[in-house]
Amino acid sequence: MFAKVAEEGSFAAAAAAMGVSVATASRAVTRLEERLGGRLFNRTSRRLALTDYGHSLAERASKIYADAEEAEDFARETSSRPRGLVKLAAPLSFGARWVAPLLPEFFRSYPDISVELHLTDAHADLIGDGFDAALRIAILEDSSLAARLIAPVRRFVVASPMYLSRYGRPQHPHDLGAHQCLTYANRSKRDVWRFTHERGETCTITPTGALRATTVEALLPTLLAGLALTELPEFVATQYFADKQLEPILTDWRLPEGGLYFVTPTARTRPAKVSALADFFIARLTAAQWSAETLMGRKPPGTRSR
Repeated sequence: MFAKVAEEGSFAAAAAAMGVSVATASRAVTRLEERLGGRLFNRTSRRLALTDYGHSLAERASKIYADAEEAEDFARETSSRPRGLVKLAAPLSFGARWVAPLLPEFFRSYPDISVELHLTDAHADLIGDGFDAALRIAILEDSSLAARLIAPVRRFVVASPMYLSRYGRPQHPHDLGAHQCLTYANRSKRDVWRFTHERGETCTITPTGALRATTVEALLPTLLAGLALTELPEFVATQYFADKQLEPILTDWRLPEGGLYFVTPTARTRPAKVSALADFFIARLTAAQWSAETLMGRKPPGTRSR
């Protein structure tokens, strides 16, 4: 404030340039004089002039003010222009199949942004682990995080034709107790499958089988070999529907539907680099390319009209 008053030669002109009141500018300079223990200006009703002491400080104060303006301009430009490193977490299977293949296009559009991609099925602690954002597939609970729904993600119970011809087709979720069911070892509780019939009936079963694993990729060989059945997320299952390597079963029943979300620690003061990445994935993934409608050109088995 002192530097601006010295430059303008007037409290009124300095206050107008900085968007504050004349009283605010005057009080600020008075507080500075009191703190420094010397008078910076000689004031009369018609004239304002720097004292010798004020002259000795004005040049340094102007440099400090110029440096502060330059730093603020740099910070504003950096925050508004998409550039820098984004630390992003994504589920392992989904990230490998659907996120990584999109990144070349993103880098061509935003050459000043780099991405540190962490693919893991473990629940990433965005704040504790320093992530800028995460793609999450979940039935999202209330959270202090800011989440944007990109697309719904259904789940199907599937089996190979070979398995079904050998062991029969389950007609009710309770029938799964007599079948080999592959399950996931990374869920917080023991794997439980909760079904809802299209007429409203509900059923919960605890599947058992010869293999539990932390990733879909580890289950697929046993599944495709016709030795077991399992439940798969839509973005994996539909890849095998078209050529009938797998087919959905219990199609009158639905498992809970989750969603694909872009999650950040906060929606406020989101850096431009994170906003750019969010907008890109929302644009590319909202019309889910893994959906049965897209891949097979028809309504997927076991879904109802909305």
